[in-house]
Amino acid sequence: MNSSSRYAIYFVPAADRPLFRFGRAVLGYDCYTGETVAHPLFDAVTPPEWAALTREPSIYGFHATLKAPFRLLPSTGEAELMQAFAGFTASGLAAAIINPCIRTLGRYVVLMARRPCPALDALAARCVSAFDRFRAPPTQAERKRRLSAGLSPAEIAYLDQWGYPFVFDAYRFHMTLAGPVAPERRDVVLASMQEAFARLCGDTELIVDRVALLRQYNAQSRFRVLAQAPLGG
Repeated sequence: MNSSSRYAIYFVPAADRPLFRFGRAVLGYDCYTGETVAHPLFDAVTPPEWAALTREPSIYGFHATLKAPFRLLPSTGEAELMQAFAGFTASGLAAAIINPCIRTLGRYVVLMARRPCPALDALAARCVSAFDRFRAPPTQAERKRRLSAGLSPAEIAYLDQWGYPFVFDAYRFHMTLAGPVAPERRDVVLASMQEAFARLCGDTELIVDRVALLRQYNAQSRFRVLAQAPLGG
């Protein structure tokens, strides 16, 4: 095991779904294969600007966070984590259904649920707690970076206890498409994403029907899917 590797539990759409094809094209990266793919062309956004806007989110692949990236404790290993993942996904967790939309979330353009989804929030909460025994604490530099975002007292408490501030009642399902986006470009980028999503994916429900375990081998690499499993229900 590489001690600099990080792992995460994400929702990643199945590779053959229109939603994943949309997301990987937008980000220019396929987290199943590890391949770079061509960005779509947008009338209002040049290719160099789009490459810059997706440089950060492409590191993680097209996903929604369920358990945020973490390094393993020295007392655990990848094989043990994968065994726990297999047991977790075999425990009869229910799939969740949302109505997706493209919105801004802070400085980012994301795919979100139009309305709260308790089943999805419950899935994320279970992932946070179920895999926390594997998580090494964040470094001081990582904690300082999180604090620089202006967290609330409750979010700081979550950061210190769970390694990530946006869990439980602070969790918001989202799949990042671009960002950070400068304020003067936000409307243009948002409109481009909304048009592309409507054209490629249509007005359909999104079924969160699987979970995936991903690994980032080192700080210079991108996250890739190690394992995935469907949810029941």
